[in-house]
Amino acid sequence: MSTIAEDFLKEGQVLHALLADLSAEDWARRTTFKNWTINKVVQHLHGTDLAAKLALTDPDQFLAMKQDASKTNAFMNPTLEGDALLARWFSELQDLSALLGKLEPNARVPWFGPDMGVKMFGTARQMETWAHGQAVFDELGQTRVDSDRIQNIVVIGVKTYGWTFVNRKQTPPGPAPYVELTAPSGAVWSFNEFSEDNFVEGSAVDFCHVVTQVRNVADVDLTLYGDAAHEWMSIAQCFAGPPEAPPAPGSRLLQAEC
Repeated sequence: MSTIAEDFLKEGQVLHALLADLSAEDWARRTTFKNWTINKVVQHLHGTDLAAKLALTDPDQFLAMKQDASKTNAFMNPTLEGDALLARWFSELQDLSALLGKLEPNARVPWFGPDMGVKMFGTARQMETWAHGQAVFDELGQTRVDSDRIQNIVVIGVKTYGWTFVNRKQTPPGPAPYVELTAPSGAVWSFNEFSEDNFVEGSAVDFCHVVTQVRNVADVDLTLYGDAAHEWMSIAQCFAGPPEAPPAPGSRLLQAEC
């Protein structure tokens, strides 16, 4: 079984392969994620990976950076573009993966939100790489072939049911729904207590699309039953930070193949 560090690296390798042959014009193309260019998407991933590396290697310096908005902004927004950006981002991602693989899974890591264990921290890096990568796949008209390593992202999505509501200063509408998902391999993954009246069922990829907010629930093929399931999937958010609204229906879809 692969480790979280290996899964994070593999996610980076998939995106790197997609980006490897882009022209300067392609790097400047605007995605359906906040109108960011492909350059901006990878700059964001690179800046966040650099911050993650700092949090792991020098927590005190990370906390000092975190307290200074101007330093955080400079750190999180590198200016490299195109092939130079690709090389630097992927090199740093490889270093970060190797570092994650050497640490105890339960060691605590400071972050912009609450501290996290190393295992969850690495999963969050995989999740963000996968989610932002979707914007690039969509813009280039390419369908990503997913693997069962997305189970890590599914687990974050399931675990953040309550947090999705608390982060919005809302009370969860009831017990966490039963979740049954079909993995890319065809395996069936299930979570939470079985319920015929409160459940989410369908593709694991579709579930990940919704909880990472790269698709509106109306644009995927999930079966929802019960008020809690419907309310959760309408605002699901598995990533840290202030509440974000999911994309509008039809606004984040695969573009015409190039």
